[in-house]
Amino acid sequence: MTEYLQYIVFVGMAVQLIGIASYIKETIKGNTKPNRVSWLMWAIAPIIASFAAMANGVEWAVLPVFMSGFAPLLVFIASFVNKNSYWKLERFDYLCGLFSVLALILWAMTKNATIAIAFAIASDGFASIPTVIKLWKYKETETVDAYKAGLFNSLTSFFAIKTWNFSSYGFPIYLVTINIVFIFCFYKSELLKKYLSFSKQS
Repeated sequence: MTEYLQYIVFVGMAVQLIGIASYIKETIKGNTKPNRVSWLMWAIAPIIASFAAMANGVEWAVLPVFMSGFAPLLVFIASFVNKNSYWKLERFDYLCGLFSVLALILWAMTKNATIAIAFAIASDGFASIPTVIKLWKYKETETVDAYKAGLFNSLTSFFAIKTWNFSSYGFPIYLVTINIVFIFCFYKSELLKKYLSFSKQS
């Protein structure tokens, strides 16, 4: 039974595709406005991490990581369909993108799979900062389903890990963490209201 658990990654991939399809649909309509810096770098970093992990012997567990890069690539492309469906970039967005690119350049210089994954995480993290801020301040420009699906997809990685080392669990742990941050930022107002209501009742 245990050996079949690894195939749950395909369920995770399907769920992420459904979530990203919802995001793309709202993007094309102009209701959702993705930050292109975030989504482009989110596409590049996980794909690099996937190949680095495979080079280090990781098998099925790498699929959710790869999907976490392929899905953003689709969103990035979709953001060009409707001229009103992208977030206006500011200097800070470009700065985060620059740090993200620098992290990838450092990876290219190392040629080491473990260090490559560490820099890919750093790259993805810098790229996430603009969207974290946007979710915190302007959640009406976002669609949370994609982040929920991303969280589920990331969690499936742990069912497929055979050898527990940084190459296999580093990026999945990061992806779980950052998706939780995204979801929290989106629902922070509702969570605060529930907390205050609970506090009053206590």
